[in-house]
Amino acid sequence: MSLDQDFDREQDDEDGDGKEMSFLSHLEELRWHVIRAGASILVFAILAFIYIQEIYHYVIIAPSQPDFWTYRMLCKLSEVTGYEDLCVKSLNFKLQVIGMGDAFTMSMTSSVIAGLVFAFPYAFWEIWRFIEPGLKPSEKRSARGAVFYVTFLFFSGVLFGYYVVSPLAINFLANYTLDPTIINEFSLASYISLVSTLTLACGVAFQLPIVVYVLSRIGVLTPAFMREYRKHSMIVILIVAAVITPSPDIYSQVLVAIPLFLLYELSIMVSAKVEREKLAEEQRLAKLGGTTTED
Repeated sequence: MSLDQDFDREQDDEDGDGKEMSFLSHLEELRWHVIRAGASILVFAILAFIYIQEIYHYVIIAPSQPDFWTYRMLCKLSEVTGYEDLCVKSLNFKLQVIGMGDAFTMSMTSSVIAGLVFAFPYAFWEIWRFIEPGLKPSEKRSARGAVFYVTFLFFSGVLFGYYVVSPLAINFLANYTLDPTIINEFSLASYISLVSTLTLACGVAFQLPIVVYVLSRIGVLTPAFMREYRKHSMIVILIVAAVITPSPDIYSQVLVAIPLFLLYELSIMVSAKVEREKLAEEQRLAKLGGTTTED
């Protein structure tokens, strides 16, 4: 095969296979991917509802107990640092269900949230199957392993939100009182809302490297820009850490800020990798084009 044919094939691959789908065909295909993704969430939600009592006892209610893993680790950290306020010995609040149907409603809500979390890998894979055919070959090579990385980051964020952010927020809010005579009694709905919001929000926040990758591919972000504004990002991260950990304790804010700093540094590395790949791709195409012209 000649160099001319090689270059033409490369150009054909970059431009696609020439087969066009109508707008309605795209919508129909997207509909079936969304249906399958939704069905996976429903299946896991049903399984979660079957074992809802175990999920509540061992997962959902666990951060409200003083013997939770995070609180035990904080007590060990307090022994090392000598800062006794880190150790959580008690959580001064009670959870209660007020309305007649609140228990059942919260069971349904919690089941859906659990279904969303556990079905995330398959649901995202279905959406990715719809997006991937529209990518160029070079973009497909760069995005290889996207489902794995997105899933890994999501579950890392969920675990971080569940084991770090949520317990710190619960500890502060549970022990915050307006007057010693006032007893903190929180509704189950408010407790579930706090834990699920913080946990899922961290799962989404941990997608920062993926967002940076996409923005770097389309030329919106560069590693030079991110390095230039690193100090500004540190200030923003500290503010975010202070907001999501209402405790005035500096150690709690640092525990939350450190992973966010690491995510930002990882995002810079991702952006730099994308820039190198784009430069290599441009040089390769320029070399093919120059060789063909000379021939």
